[in-house]
Amino acid sequence: MNRIFGVLILLIAIFGLNCAIDLDYATRWSNLKEVLSQDAFFAVLTLGVGVLIISGGIDLSIGSVVGLAGVLFGVLMRNGVPPFFATLIVLLMGIVIGSLHGLLVTRLKLQAFLVTLCGLFVYRGLARILSKSRPGIQETIETHPEFSSQLDFLSRLLTGRNLEREFGFPMMVVVALALALIIGLILHGSVHGRYWYAMGRNEQATRYAGINTDRQRMLVYIICSLLASLGGILTFLDDGSVSPESTGETWELYAITGAVLGGCTLRGGEGTVLGMLLGAAVLPLLKNLINRVGNIPDVRAIIPSIDPVIPILIGMTLLAGTIADEFFRRRGRKPD
Repeated sequence: MNRIFGVLILLIAIFGLNCAIDLDYATRWSNLKEVLSQDAFFAVLTLGVGVLIISGGIDLSIGSVVGLAGVLFGVLMRNGVPPFFATLIVLLMGIVIGSLHGLLVTRLKLQAFLVTLCGLFVYRGLARILSKSRPGIQETIETHPEFSSQLDFLSRLLTGRNLEREFGFPMMVVVALALALIIGLILHGSVHGRYWYAMGRNEQATRYAGINTDRQRMLVYIICSLLASLGGILTFLDDGSVSPESTGETWELYAITGAVLGGCTLRGGEGTVLGMLLGAAVLPLLKNLINRVGNIPDVRAIIPSIDPVIPILIGMTLLAGTIADEFFRRRGRKPD
């Protein structure tokens, strides 16, 4: 509860700084909708990796899976596959990738860090092969004209694109909250959730208790890659195109940072869905603040481009979350 309260205070502080810099822009509904959409999108990825971290795992390939899923979605339509069938195929790809990760970790006893790090490079390469992109050239997979009406319906349903004027609310938030409800019911209200927490705290003891930890490990990897594949579809629907070179790049860091800030300790065994949702909102809101700061003339004179600051921001935020995690852990161990 202390961690959730802490990240909530952090969000309020960042929003307060945004308001202090430019109250009119910070409270403008068009800006709030954009921030909420970004928060919701990264919440989808954070929910997947958060469950995995709770069980004691890690996945560094999330961003590349997002890119591959978006490219595959576009390529399938370019070759005449309707969007709804393309969606099912892409989600099935996510299940296959998650199963592959799980098998390599559970059957071959490989380190999850190395397995998913290899996946990071492999899936990015596959995205380039599928799109037939040329090295050094930023190419995009565009929307297929034949399926424009079906894509428009999916976009309205899942992202709210072209619907915001009518409803005034980004549908991506609804999707993220629905997924959070499902994950929350599994994590906090089912036997699977109890198994995942137990595995994160002590996998060997969990196995000795008669629980099939390999099967549970497979399940959490499938959930993580499935949500990453959904993220690729959402990206395509929201932007209308994806780039095999850059779509999803470093997004695994956003997801992991959001999970850590939300209370999912990298040691495993701790974390909540509410914390993941709040943690996922930190970096997009912080990025929005940095962009506003970058528009101040005095700051622009010192730093012409704010883009190099973003990686520094991610690293410092992740480090701060790790330090906070260690602080609360040690404080919780102190005797009364």
